[in-house]
Amino acid sequence: MKCPHCQYAENRVLDTRIQKENEIRRRRECLKCKGRFSTIESVIVSYPHVIKKDGRREPFSKEKIHKGIQYACQKRPVSLAQIEHLVGKISKTVQNTLKREVPATFIGTLLMEELKNLDDVAYVRFASVYKTFKDIHEFVQSIDTQKEDPMAHGKNTDSLPPII
Repeated sequence: MKCPHCQYAENRVLDTRIQKENEIRRRRECLKCKGRFSTIESVIVSYPHVIKKDGRREPFSKEKIHKGIQYACQKRPVSLAQIEHLVGKISKTVQNTLKREVPATFIGTLLMEELKNLDDVAYVRFASVYKTFKDIHEFVQSIDTQKEDPMAHGKNTDSLPPII
C-alpha cells in the first residue's frame, strides 16, 4: 500500500476496525513522511456462472434474482427486508455450492421453494413465468398438485380460499 502523500510503499497499521460484514477499515501511518491515511479491505466474492436452458453461460446476478422476486411480490405484503434476506439466502446457497457452473434450474427451484414459504401468490406468479406453461390446463394441474400436498412446505391450507 503506497502512501497517498509521498508514494512510499512501507507503512504501519495503527488501528483496525470491522466496518460491515465483509469490510475491514485500517488506519495507517507512512514510515517515511509520517502521514496518516485509511484503507478499506473487502473480500472479493466469486459466484459461479449460470448455465441457461439453451446452453448459454452467463455470470450469476444478484440483481436478476432481486428483480424476479420483486416482480413476484408486487402488491403483496412482503417487505423489502424480506426480499433482501431472500436474495442473500439464495446468493449464499449458490456461492456455497463451490462449483464453477450451476444450472439455472437449480436457482429457479431454490427460488420457488423460498417463495412458497414466503407468500403463496408470489410463488404462483413466479412459477407461472419460470415453468413456462404451455396452456391454462397445465398451469391449473400444477396448482392442483400443490393444493393436494399442502404439508410439502409446512402450510395448512384449510383457511385458504379455493383456487379457481
